[in-house]
Amino acid sequence: MDSGAIRRRLALGAAVLAASGVFALAAPGSAQAATGTSCAGREVRTLPFSTGSVHIYKRNGYVCAVTLPKKAGAKRTMSVSVQARGNRPVVDSGRYAHLAGPVTVHAGHRCVWIKGSVGGGSASSGWILC
Repeated sequence: MDSGAIRRRLALGAAVLAASGVFALAAPGSAQAATGTSCAGREVRTLPFSTGSVHIYKRNGYVCAVTLPKKAGAKRTMSVSVQARGNRPVVDSGRYAHLAGPVTVHAGHRCVWIKGSVGGGSASSGWILC
């Protein structure tokens, strides 16, 4: 084999490897975009309320939550809060059009209290995931 053929084969191999890496990185992001969140892990609970819902995810001792409105579009007051027992709550609140959060805390095996609100509606979990 001449050196030109070897370079072409190496270039082809590098291109295939790069493309597979791009697809591997793009797949998790597209799955998260479909659900509308950027929390890692599996969804363990949903707290529905009149104007939206709080989605709760858990992975390797971390708990993540986002608040989604029933109708996205116009900016309105939203918040999400996650508190591991024994610690202070981590809060994201403000005027958002699509979601509040994500908020992630390391809970380990401790209980967590999750709250979320959109406009005048809200939900509170009490101590869960103990």
